[in-house]
Amino acid sequence: MELIELEERLLPFVRSKYGDPQAEVFGVHKMPGHAGFAYGFSVRSGGREEAWFLRLPPPNVQWRGTADVLRQVAVLNALDGTDVPHCSVRWSGGEGTELEWFDRPYFVVPKLEGDVLRLGPGEWGSKLAQETLLELGREVMTALAGIHRLDWRQVPYLGEPVPFAEDVTRWDRLVERAADPERLARAPEVRQRLLDTLPEGAPIGVFHGDFQTANLFCSKDGHLKAVIDWELTGIGATLNDVGWICTFSDKAAWHAEGERPSFLDPDTLVGLYEEAWGEKLPDLGWYRALAAYKFAAITGFNLMLHRRGKRHDPLWETTRLSMETLVNRALELLH
Repeated sequence: MELIELEERLLPFVRSKYGDPQAEVFGVHKMPGHAGFAYGFSVRSGGREEAWFLRLPPPNVQWRGTADVLRQVAVLNALDGTDVPHCSVRWSGGEGTELEWFDRPYFVVPKLEGDVLRLGPGEWGSKLAQETLLELGREVMTALAGIHRLDWRQVPYLGEPVPFAEDVTRWDRLVERAADPERLARAPEVRQRLLDTLPEGAPIGVFHGDFQTANLFCSKDGHLKAVIDWELTGIGATLNDVGWICTFSDKAAWHAEGERPSFLDPDTLVGLYEEAWGEKLPDLGWYRALAAYKFAAITGFNLMLHRRGKRHDPLWETTRLSMETLVNRALELLH
């Protein structure tokens, strides 16, 4: 949707929602990191101004999976009344209701001031004191435990829990289509080991699905303001989220040239999560191994899309160097 068209659609939407026929819309812009389907805009009404964030699914796709924005609405609504920092949904609409505004489902939340946690060289997060980062880590892992404590039966829109075995096998097609397949030579070994050692009696609940620093919206003084980007949320093994953020901070999982800026080391993150959860948790090595295996498969698949010109993103040419490292790290964790 072009910005001019969007602004034309936003004006009647805003005037209806505000109940103000004189309300004005300004500053409509695309938000970064969302493939152009998330937008910021501001409203002037009654002598005051407010900034908002609008999320839409891509055009001409089925409203399922990551394109089903109402999945995000369901979780964000469930988080209202909890201590988990998140963006409360102000307006939303979906199939069968309010499609006239944008010809597709949507939701609108307040636009926050701050930034996602950036830890690269020279970035604001890398300049925070270690004590501040540790306290931020406590806020982050406490928020994650709060997400996992939600009663998943109160979010029926998300469906039934994902079986543990499916958490492993769902990545098969990505491995099969990966570029540089030689870098995934030991992936079948990891896959089988994961299936042979499936955890028993692990916590089931709402998971975020991509819990890592790019989805932690913070103030510049190092406090968590909101967990964002719930596209991959679902019901299943909640400790997958712990394994995921640990893998992104595990220096042993990354090639030196493709290493990602580390938040806190995995042992610290696990300790902070267990402190917030209130008990020790078993099998965390399994979830970390699964996360490493998953990201190796995702990297190979996205590298294929990039090289075939289907999704231009040269960053995967650097990340590919870690495919072997991630697989090897998974095997170390499993053994």
